[in-house]
Amino acid sequence: MEFYRKSKDEIMHEFQSGIEGLTGIQVENMRIKFGSNELQERQKKSPFIVFLLQFNDFLIWILLVAAVLSGVLGKLESTLVIAIVVLINAILGTVQHLKAEESLSALKALSAPRSKVIRNGEIVTVDSKDVVVGDLMLVETGDFISADGRIIDSFSLRADESSLTGESVSVEKDTLPINEINLSPGDQHNMIFSGTHITYGRGRAIVTGVGRSTEIGKIATLIEQAKEKATPLQKSLDEFGKKLAMIIIAISVLIFALNLYRNNPLVDAMMFSISLAVAAIPEALSSIITIVLAVGTRRMAQENAIVRKLHAVEGLGSVSVICSDKTGTLTQNKMSVKRIYTRRQLFKENELDIHREHDFRLLVMALLCNDSITNENNEIGDPTEIALVKLGEIYGIDELEVRQQNKRISELPFDSNRKLMSTLHDIEDKRVMITKGAMDVILSRSTMIDDANEIRPISPEVQEEVERMNHLLSNDGLRVLAFGYKELNRDKLDIDDEYGLTFMGLIAMMDPPRPESKKAVSDCRSAGIRTVMITGDHIITASAIAKEIGILDEASQAIEGYRLESMSDEALRELVPTVSVYARVSPEHKIRIVRAWQELGYSVAMTGDGVNDAPALKQADIGVAMGITGTEVSKDAASMVLTDDNFATIAKAISNGRSIYDNIKNAVKFLLSGNTAGILAVLYASLVNLPAPFAPVHLLFINLVTDSLPAIAIGIEAPNAGVMNDKPRDIKEPLLTKPFAIEIFTQGSLIASVTMVAFYIGMQTSVATATTMSFAVLCLSRLVHGFNCRTKEPLTFNILFSNKYSWGAFIIGVSLLLSVLTWNPLKKLFEIADLTNEQYLIVLGLSIIPLICIQAARRIRKRRHL
Repeated sequence: MEFYRKSKDEIMHEFQSGIEGLTGIQVENMRIKFGSNELQERQKKSPFIVFLLQFNDFLIWILLVAAVLSGVLGKLESTLVIAIVVLINAILGTVQHLKAEESLSALKALSAPRSKVIRNGEIVTVDSKDVVVGDLMLVETGDFISADGRIIDSFSLRADESSLTGESVSVEKDTLPINEINLSPGDQHNMIFSGTHITYGRGRAIVTGVGRSTEIGKIATLIEQAKEKATPLQKSLDEFGKKLAMIIIAISVLIFALNLYRNNPLVDAMMFSISLAVAAIPEALSSIITIVLAVGTRRMAQENAIVRKLHAVEGLGSVSVICSDKTGTLTQNKMSVKRIYTRRQLFKENELDIHREHDFRLLVMALLCNDSITNENNEIGDPTEIALVKLGEIYGIDELEVRQQNKRISELPFDSNRKLMSTLHDIEDKRVMITKGAMDVILSRSTMIDDANEIRPISPEVQEEVERMNHLLSNDGLRVLAFGYKELNRDKLDIDDEYGLTFMGLIAMMDPPRPESKKAVSDCRSAGIRTVMITGDHIITASAIAKEIGILDEASQAIEGYRLESMSDEALRELVPTVSVYARVSPEHKIRIVRAWQELGYSVAMTGDGVNDAPALKQADIGVAMGITGTEVSKDAASMVLTDDNFATIAKAISNGRSIYDNIKNAVKFLLSGNTAGILAVLYASLVNLPAPFAPVHLLFINLVTDSLPAIAIGIEAPNAGVMNDKPRDIKEPLLTKPFAIEIFTQGSLIASVTMVAFYIGMQTSVATATTMSFAVLCLSRLVHGFNCRTKEPLTFNILFSNKYSWGAFIIGVSLLLSVLTWNPLKKLFEIADLTNEQYLIVLGLSIIPLICIQAARRIRKRRHL
């Protein structure tokens, strides 16, 4: 219902409420009809159910079947190893899920604990949850609003709605109906909203919405309806896992059938096939990726980006569109004076001459006709008035000292109907009324102008010049305040005194861009990332900021949110590529804009700090909240929180995300090429009727020792500075692309070849020697191959020794391999034969051949591209 379009009488009649409020019976009837003033949370999955859902993965199913079969066949060590890996993955997944759903509880915390209402003709204080539709609610300065309401009385009422609309300036409230449709909350000046607070004045309102029907309640519903997106890596891993599982099953069945065909014992055939399946499945991949992402989050935390959801780290790397809120994200979320028009000249905020009496007087007036106070710890008051105090600080003028010297005798508080505020002071033995307010009102009530040279009547030419200057400043997105004064001979001000003013000048302010925003936007553009501003602020202000920081240019446009109301989703998809600024938007608009970009195939990051941003933060592929100015609601809905509220930190985070994705892909290459080598060796031996080149225990050792540590070391390779020169990767691109698969198969074939050469050499002595040599070569060559997988570039001395973890993993792996090959207790367990010194040298030589071949190929390829 558009209650803002109805008159006070219509509202009171509709809700059967009068100046004495509701009766007790009416309160109960309203509660039954419209519900309680609470945000009820929907039932969530229990931690146990979440834990069980972690096993709903095809590769995990195969591993669990393999674990059961291993146990049945008496290979309990295999069962134990598989069970531990699967259990660790499930626990990690459960912990991450349980951290994700906390938005609604933060929303509930926004509600005021107590509210004043009139019931049965008496003022009573009730719990906010007991406020009902139709209640006559009393509000005054400092009150947090507990429900939406239509204002029926306003005495200089102003509200801070920044958490709801994103607009940093307090909103003036009145009682007049508005004859427009589809207005956003920021334009409904006769309404107050739950979750906001009163900054000035007092008033009364009829409650029109409670609980889920409030604007905050609608946002809660949007948050719940917004679906969190799986990151591109999650989608790729899911698809990759299913394909890999089918291939592994097919190969294992083929090997099992070949063993049976050759009359090998059933138990041995089955155990070998199970071992091969376990060896082929990179069951540590999920844990390795989790560890890599966790290391990435620690690195990003040191750069002021706290990641709440691990996979968001990788998702950042694919972001191609950033939909950013303006207030507090691209701007500083505080008003600051930018221009001053006085003496019929336009000055920057720091260009006044403090030694000129006229300039000094204007600054003093700005501090006297002002109720705000600032100190080292707090800024108390209206943002526009705080900006005036900050202006005084530029020139070393303290507001408390000035007010002490020029005592306030009387005042006329700001009123939205008059659009003025006046204070009376004794200044240099004169009683002076200072008036500030809207330029058109001040100018229309001014008969004289003080231009420093003399005080003289305002001519039509001067009036036209002031109006032109106001228009110029307003078009630059600045909020303009005019100042005038008048000498009086009495102790108390009257509204009629605010005529016959002497015009003093204009002071224009804005919520300025963060200094680093412009460079960050430019860096994102260089990286192929589009930045779009979505704000609840006015279009002129938003456009001015967007132009200043490089978001809005001649190739794009700025539009207001009301245009989206009647627009279909299809029409919006056609529109979004042409729009860089959306102004006066609602939370519903933000979600639609984000979704439209997603439907066009883009990976979208949404930044914001207000309650109104929360649904879009959750809908986006990556939600980024502000840590300092951000509400708890926005932080809980986001994937990442910026502790410095700095848009530039996003560019660093994207760079880190891209590097982490490259590292993960390199780790996958290492794991799969090594596993491919083992599969190809076994498949070759089976097809040509050779003895099995490995014992089942060999495959388990290879999988546990030569996989995990080197893969983790590859995953935490230092970030690559050049990643921001590339365009975002296509989110539809699978992890296992054709070129990537060919590279994995080629490298795996190379390792398998040297492994089988070792087997043939060992066969000249015995089968036991052959399996020992093939096992040793496969282990060592995979450990050496870890250096190949750290980068796509040819290895240099600097690259080779830049990752100490890679060397640590290599040394540990070689040490464990030597222990198995030489220590008698382990030799017996792993069915190892004695090797001669010559055979050890052959193992070493064969193991480094893949490294030499791959590095040679890369150097040749690099020379061709030069």
